[in-house]
Amino acid sequence: RIRLASQIGAGLVGVMYVLDEPSIGLHQRDNERLLKTLTHLRDLGNTVIVVEHDEDAIRAADHVIDIGPGAGVHGGQIVAQGRYEDILDAEGSLTADYLSGRKAIAIPEQRHKPGKQWLTLSGATGNNLKDVEVKLPIGLMTCVTGVSGSGKSTLINDTLFRIAHRELNKATVTEPAPYKKIDG
Repeated sequence: RIRLASQIGAGLVGVMYVLDEPSIGLHQRDNERLLKTLTHLRDLGNTVIVVEHDEDAIRAADHVIDIGPGAGVHGGQIVAQGRYEDILDAEGSLTADYLSGRKAIAIPEQRHKPGKQWLTLSGATGNNLKDVEVKLPIGLMTCVTGVSGSGKSTLINDTLFRIAHRELNKATVTEPAPYKKIDG
């Protein structure tokens, strides 16, 4: 992504950029910035080809190619191609089914409630974390979200995961990022 941003400053024209799922891991705000960057590269006179599942990227594209109808041996065919508006009516396109609203991902009517067991991580200060205290319910799915670079990976991967790896598996290879204590 940093290299992509540097390409704008280079002012190159006639270049073909091929990106594989550049929006993975991005917060919505950062995704909007990415799409502005990609359209700016196009506006400079470049070709931008993106393999992507993100709805905003699909909507922003001048031309959409949908491959399917399924995965693996059930895929490998062009099931829809054209402008965004044109592919919405495509039959046999799972992508079009969801984009058009013919299909939707069901949102649970009722979510699991936290029990009495919680994991509390206190005083996390790795990278840009500022003495963070976080409480995580045991036995539930928890989503940690935020803009790119906000500290999500440092908190979960570099701190919590490494603590668990050390405590549960007696791992000594990687030290967790700095923290004060963990309970639960």
